[in-house]
Amino acid sequence: MRFIVLLLFNFTILFPSFANGQSVQLKTDDLKVGISGTAPFVIMEAGNPTPQGISATLWKEIASDLKWKFTYQHYNTVNLALEALKKGEVDIVVGPVTINSQRLENFKFSQPFYQSSLAIAYKKGEFSFWNVIKLLFSFKLLIAIGIFIIILTIVGTLLWLAERKESPDQFPDQPVKGIGTGMWLAIVTMSTTGYGDKAPITLAGRIIAGTWMIVSIISATSMVAGIASVLTFSNFQSIDIKNIEQLNGKKVATISGSPSVDFLKEYNVNIKPVQNLDKAVKMLNEKQVDAIVYDRPQLLFYSQNHEDDDLQIAKAEYYKQGYGFVFPKESPLTYDINRTLLELAEKGDTSKIIEKYLGKEN
Repeated sequence: MRFIVLLLFNFTILFPSFANGQSVQLKTDDLKVGISGTAPFVIMEAGNPTPQGISATLWKEIASDLKWKFTYQHYNTVNLALEALKKGEVDIVVGPVTINSQRLENFKFSQPFYQSSLAIAYKKGEFSFWNVIKLLFSFKLLIAIGIFIIILTIVGTLLWLAERKESPDQFPDQPVKGIGTGMWLAIVTMSTTGYGDKAPITLAGRIIAGTWMIVSIISATSMVAGIASVLTFSNFQSIDIKNIEQLNGKKVATISGSPSVDFLKEYNVNIKPVQNLDKAVKMLNEKQVDAIVYDRPQLLFYSQNHEDDDLQIAKAEYYKQGYGFVFPKESPLTYDINRTLLELAEKGDTSKIIEKYLGKEN
């Protein structure tokens, strides 16, 4: 009797799939597939009850290869679909579902079929002379010029005070003329023009002039480089944005509630949240924002289907995450689906499906 009990125990432990083998067969004959997501992964076309998109097309290929039959149950959000999966209302969830450690506590995932990320979209423009004019009269540049004039005035005043008694021919007693001469000397010294028409003759004057030479060499180099950088960025930022750092202090549109909102908070950008991508592109076209930051596949899909907008997508990628299909933790379907996903990838079918909706990236 004890031997029979032990045998039954081992049989149950070692071959658990035998007990539910019949239910597995029934499931593959009539799978209930929850589907949710947005373009380009799940696309519901008017008049066509069959979902299209990357996720839907991949799933149809898998089901066809495995000769599985299924029916769709559509959900408005991925979270609602996952809740239905948790309750046992569906056998699998198809869509752009992010694979993360939190969800692994309740579900089992397939291998990723797509690596998503955040990306930057911008408008490719041309060099604008008007941008230079606007920059020359910008408030920040006027403040910088004002500070520079104040410094020149201080240096000119010090030179005048040091030289006016010993060199009255160069530095007249009249404050306006004398300080003006000191400012002229400071300017030609800083610019290394050095006409030689004015020069300090006192020890104090030479100390002031020498100190100013050292300071001006350092400050002038930094100032010229800064102005050149600002001028270049002002005119070429719309031509080629390579990374998020270039958007420092700029206005950036993104979709409310998306992961890109939290991402942008880490950088010094002026976030402009909108309800959808159409609104974000409209703001970009009207120059209300300098760029859009959002999910890379959605930006590529939009660009693919709205060529007139001439959106440019930066190559830099942030917050990379994999998308996969989702199953209950005890589901026996994972192995067959993973194997088929690998076969589709090896044959190049997965790349062709993705390229169909997102285009071919350079």
